[in-house]
Amino acid sequence: MKLTILGGGGFRVPLVYEAVATGATGLQVDEIALQDVDPDRLRTIADVIEGLRAQLEADGRISHAPRLVATTDLRDAVTAADFVFSAVRVGGAEARTVDERVALGLGLLGQETIGPGGLAYALRTLPVALDIARTVAEVAPAAWVINFTNPAGIVTEAMRGVLGDRVVGICDTPIGLVRRVGRLLDVDLVAGERGAEVDYVGLNHLGWLRSVTVDGTDRLPDLLADDAALEEIEEARLIGKDWVRADGALPNEYLYYYLHTASAIDRITGSATTRGEFLAKQQGDFYLAAGSADAAGNAPTSTGTGAVPSADACCSSPLDLWRETLHEREATYMAESRDEERREEDVAGGGYQEVALRLMTALATGRRERMILDVGNIGADRQEAPASERIVPELPADAVLEVLCEVGGDGVHPLPIGPVELGRLGMMSSLRAAERKILDAARTGSRDAAWQGFSMHPLVSSPELGAKLLEGYIAGHPQIAELLGEGGPRGSAPSEPTR
Repeated sequence: MKLTILGGGGFRVPLVYEAVATGATGLQVDEIALQDVDPDRLRTIADVIEGLRAQLEADGRISHAPRLVATTDLRDAVTAADFVFSAVRVGGAEARTVDERVALGLGLLGQETIGPGGLAYALRTLPVALDIARTVAEVAPAAWVINFTNPAGIVTEAMRGVLGDRVVGICDTPIGLVRRVGRLLDVDLVAGERGAEVDYVGLNHLGWLRSVTVDGTDRLPDLLADDAALEEIEEARLIGKDWVRADGALPNEYLYYYLHTASAIDRITGSATTRGEFLAKQQGDFYLAAGSADAAGNAPTSTGTGAVPSADACCSSPLDLWRETLHEREATYMAESRDEERREEDVAGGGYQEVALRLMTALATGRRERMILDVGNIGADRQEAPASERIVPELPADAVLEVLCEVGGDGVHPLPIGPVELGRLGMMSSLRAAERKILDAARTGSRDAAWQGFSMHPLVSSPELGAKLLEGYIAGHPQIAELLGEGGPRGSAPSEPTR
């Protein structure tokens, strides 16, 4: 079995290798192909993985070590793949800093996936995602594509237009929420222990856990009424216990940016750097130090400050540097939303690689699994079916939603949910409408569509600000300038995207 990871020079890729090599789900993978446009980062991550493999072998934890192949060629990497993990970041962390700063400069939220920064990220990423989907359809038509690339909802939706139901989006934030609730109830909610059922619905980074049924009783109202219980749920601490009680649901942590927008902007602008600037510096230092370690056989250890350690500091391997950097990265996740350090159980509560491997295993072996995934509102071959047969009848048939699904050898099957309340439906509709305008711009090169997308976003809601955002992102992103044909007629077709 061949697994291809696009964005194979990405920082979190060794986590996937570890999960596969240790047989976390019992699935044997024979080859992992890493593909990335940056050969230096690709080489560094391959070195980290080699160190990881040696350590796992020494610890007796290797179940089956897959052969590792690294390439910068997309077609070579994807050809004959059984599964493709797509985790690309067009423009790297440096482009994220532009996404953030252009928005913040206009008094708007500057964040990776939420607000205008998320739309800019989508606008430069969608042409690449569509190119990937077409390549997979040509050279690996039977492959399943598991999409990690953010903004995951609209990127998955775009790729579904080419690949249909064989592309699925994943995110670890909703499953992290469900697991935190499960720990409090001492029930594996995901596995369905004691007849457990959960109702989670939304878009990626915009969703709600609305009921948790165990032994036939919805336990969520009692949890919401219990301050001590809510103190153990990271999302309730972030967004406010009184609010989640009043709302009658536990939100995805990213709702913080919608419900506390002004506070988020103040906290971000009050920090020395944005999250993107922190990661660009931290990861740039890591790749530089780890590359030096590969050349010299060792490297200076991390200082934990984002600065490159001095040459006379104690030395460690690329693997050790990676582990130190990873922990700092996870511990500072969404730091602008917190008045306290992130708790260790929440740092350890992530694991997108484990969710992806469980999904892959269920599809490959037929062993049934339940997980929250980004899937079509109805099957790709049933677009003309009555609206009443959709997951959310009020939304378009081809919209991608985030819901609990059952997965097996016969594919991915969304589980039933209750009717979506008007307020939640309105938030979902307005966000996806803006994202779809951005998708239209990515497909056609239309400046008007891009302008509308930025203007319509619920955290912008202004044609004047939308125009300023568009001009700022055209000036800051060569990919967007090329796509929209700067200096050319409005609506002109884009050139073929490059990665």
